[in-house]
Amino acid sequence: MSIQVDWQAFTPISLVGGVIIGVATVILLLGIGRVAGISGIASSLLKPKRVEAWQVLFVLGLIVSPLLYQLVAPLAEVKVTSSLPLLIGAGLLVGFGTRLGSGCTSGHGICGNARLSPRSMAATVTFMLFGIITVYVGRQIFGLI
Repeated sequence: MSIQVDWQAFTPISLVGGVIIGVATVILLLGIGRVAGISGIASSLLKPKRVEAWQVLFVLGLIVSPLLYQLVAPLAEVKVTSSLPLLIGAGLLVGFGTRLGSGCTSGHGICGNARLSPRSMAATVTFMLFGIITVYVGRQIFGLI
């Protein structure tokens, strides 16, 4: 088995995006003491409890930011080549995983690991391992992805 890395896939804008995510996470944690777990924030908007303004603004930022990026970089073309059933299935599995793991990649991977949480470290290793296995099986065995 040979692993090939496509260094041309790295773009400086990806680095900028990562820095923005990190800064937003720190601001949220230090500013109001909340963890930036996307699944928890998004699901809180669907629950019949009092929704806080920061939760609405956070999700709104997730929706608006790609639109703003298209204004800045209109030539950047994004293509989704996977089938709709595969995307729906993947989304359902991710949703199930976030419930099973009591959090998502952003909550555990960014915030939990930064706080040196053993639970988050175990969760991050688990979802990274299964993500790698899924991509390998999907590409090499089934030719799906």
